[in-house]
Amino acid sequence: MSFSFEKLDIYQKSIDFALEVRKLCRNIKSDYDILDQLKRAALSVSLNITEGAG
Repeated sequence: MSFSFEKLDIYQKSIDFALEVRKLCRNIKSDYDILDQLKRAALSVSLNITEGAG
């Protein structure tokens, strides 16, 4: 089953962005709280698109 928002280019790019941020955060040795917030912010882009489509 496919949802209409999954076909949007911006949705696909937001997923790619979140994955890239997670990869970059693996290589950074810094404050865990800051990295966690960065990863959650990157993921929220695609979640907001999903919510807006509903």
